[in-house]
Amino acid sequence: MDAVQKAESGHPGAPMGMADVAEVLWNDFLKHNPKNPGWYDRDRFVLSNGHASMLLYSLLHISGYDLSIDDIKEFRQLHSCTPGHPEYGKTVGVETTTGPLGQGLANAVGMALAERTLASLFNRAGHCIVDHYTYVVVGDGCLMEGISHEACSFAGIQGLGKLVALYDDNGISIDGNVTGWFRDNTPMRFESYGWHVVPEVDGHDRAAVHDAIEEARSVSERPSLICCKTVIGWGSPNQQGTKECHGSALGEEEVALAKANIGWHHPAFTIPEAVYSGWDAREKGQQAEAEWRQRFEDYRAKFPDLASEFERRMAGRLCSDWEEKSTAVARAALKNTRAAATRKHSYAALAGVSVAVPELIGGSADLTHSNLVMRSGAKPLNRDNTDGCYIHYGVREFAMCALNNGVALHGGFIPFAATFLVFCEYALNALRMAALMKIRSIFVFSHDSIGVGEDGPTHQPVEQVSNLRRMPNMYVWRPCDALESAVAWKSAIEREDGPTSLIFSRQLVDVVPDPAITPEQVARGGYIRRDCEGEPEAIIIATGSEMALALNAAATLATAGRRVRVVSMPSTSAFDSQDEDYRQSVMPRDVTARVAVEAGLTDSWHRYVGGQGRIVGIDRYGESAPWSTAFAHFGFTVDHLVDTVEELIARK
Repeated sequence: MDAVQKAESGHPGAPMGMADVAEVLWNDFLKHNPKNPGWYDRDRFVLSNGHASMLLYSLLHISGYDLSIDDIKEFRQLHSCTPGHPEYGKTVGVETTTGPLGQGLANAVGMALAERTLASLFNRAGHCIVDHYTYVVVGDGCLMEGISHEACSFAGIQGLGKLVALYDDNGISIDGNVTGWFRDNTPMRFESYGWHVVPEVDGHDRAAVHDAIEEARSVSERPSLICCKTVIGWGSPNQQGTKECHGSALGEEEVALAKANIGWHHPAFTIPEAVYSGWDAREKGQQAEAEWRQRFEDYRAKFPDLASEFERRMAGRLCSDWEEKSTAVARAALKNTRAAATRKHSYAALAGVSVAVPELIGGSADLTHSNLVMRSGAKPLNRDNTDGCYIHYGVREFAMCALNNGVALHGGFIPFAATFLVFCEYALNALRMAALMKIRSIFVFSHDSIGVGEDGPTHQPVEQVSNLRRMPNMYVWRPCDALESAVAWKSAIEREDGPTSLIFSRQLVDVVPDPAITPEQVARGGYIRRDCEGEPEAIIIATGSEMALALNAAATLATAGRRVRVVSMPSTSAFDSQDEDYRQSVMPRDVTARVAVEAGLTDSWHRYVGGQGRIVGIDRYGESAPWSTAFAHFGFTVDHLVDTVEELIARK
């Protein structure tokens, strides 16, 4: 109450309503160590309804994390470590960034999946080193969001027994009593998913909450939902149970009345030492970690290789021979002279690099044989094969990508998620959250353009690549051949400070690797693919399937005596990170006759071609036709590209 009141903004209702439930969970069950928030075998606690952030900050502060009362006083202020919604990497003890409702729930499913898979891979008889729960608090809003259906259906199918969701069933959302727009029979809904459900728990009865969590933990083959009947703003005499306390400070007078009502007779931001002492989880947490470390040392004595591998994975380090093996995969791709769809080049690259990355795990949204991301010998991951590495997500794009983030946040794996590019926007907010959190989450998108062909404009992406490039901290790769595909995968796996989107074609791409090009050149994101004698008169910039057009046009122009350089730009993200000298060496400032060609929106190319350049792109939706016909219809032809370059040269 004090923090929200001081900030004069925030959401006091849910924290007040769920405080009793949180007290039981944190003091009686949660395994964590405030002195080492990154301890591998800690329980994960996720606040999916992230607007209730002051609940989490209060719990972290009072249980002994490095989050001071002064930090609490700075709630929602510039550069504070107590922002309006929990942010991963900004606040100690926050496991994931939440706020967009439902995504924290999906992240939690991913964390629980990662926990079970790690346990299957590393635990041995008599030696249990992976054994923790994932607890997630959800509100009515989380369960109204469609992602909750996708994620919870998946969790039930997987039988994630160490996932416990605590539902803040207070019946109030921003607009008021939810009965006007949310009347689901939530217990029956979750039972239909295959969850264990504890219904009608009085969220303000300590014993009832304790027994419900005990019951949930006793069910090992199914995730559990505990329906906590709570009163939003519990304790506020005039606002509890109403929408008024959902997203606004109570007001000084109501805060005083609420404190008197619950018997709290202390000034703002004052907590008696006896209360701090009762909540302090540091000693208990250190003891729990010490016991685990002893178990781990016993495990190391018997399974030294497994112990080292576990530590490497959880630390996020790649194998010691990664550079050697991944470079070998890229160099082997130079020998791949077969024209093919780049999704097939991706398949070969993934098969190659996965040998050196045993922690690579992922799957597809019911498009396994279209995305080509299930490598030979990959074992499906499900409740019967809990040590697998390939996930059949079903048609659940949004949940898939949010789960992917949860797996990445948990640690121990490098996850990927795949679907058609046109469907990335079903999941766009999960991609945005990955970029915001700066986590190593890989997204694979095939069927990259109007080259999808006969399926038509509903399935032909036009704006998606441009949208992904605009997302801060999202690296985007659109390769044109086997080498670029291998380097794209290598780059994505190596990138530790953010997500990567890999874009591949369905249609044939008639480009083969140039043996003069090195993997190191490609890794820069943009490089000279075909040069000319002397200073170029014009530069053609291309990506993906349009590289063939660029190379053929340059060859045609060369026969007419034109000096044209072709620049391959598989990743504008990587290219932009290069120093100015390198970028100028590829595209000199004084060469103003520039043409970018890509079968997508033109807007992301203006800064590369400049005010005098041209873009051969598509700023409308596609047409249903064979892919080659569609390309010709929209001007993606050698003749059109040649004419465009000639026009620019003549204008100089």
